[in-house]
Amino acid sequence: MSEVTENSTAPDFNLPRDGGETVQLSAYKGKKVVLFFYPKDDTKGCTVEAIDFTQKLGEFEAAGAVVIGMSPDPVKKHDKFIDKHDLKVILASDEEKTTLEAYNVWKEKSMYGKKYMGVERSTFVIDENGVVKHTWRKVKVPGHVDAVLEAVQSLNS
Repeated sequence: MSEVTENSTAPDFNLPRDGGETVQLSAYKGKKVVLFFYPKDDTKGCTVEAIDFTQKLGEFEAAGAVVIGMSPDPVKKHDKFIDKHDLKVILASDEEKTTLEAYNVWKEKSMYGKKYMGVERSTFVIDENGVVKHTWRKVKVPGHVDAVLEAVQSLNS
């Protein structure tokens, strides 16, 4: 499987999302898409990141971008996460991990000496033609959303 890098075509997906609908990347052709992958609903870093994206959503929309978060959590868990924190971003559920693997964010991780598979927190900015323009891997949450917003706005200039 090839690495998703800047200037490569973003792998399409069609997945269940919060609220019982589906979300398909190719449906957003003509818009920019911010696709952020996160490990787990309602954990500290993931909650902060989702709230940060929600707080800046108006600015992303003003720059012509849609924001989609994705984790392997089921839709029901996404719905609870959204209700609990009043999130406004789209949350896609990839329980099969096909999209996580296509973007190469499903990785072996280790905690306290134990190895396990999990999501490497990553963000991709995809342009109106479905081409990846910016990538962040092993994201540290503080300040990240501002950096992503800046990258999205730079595509307009």
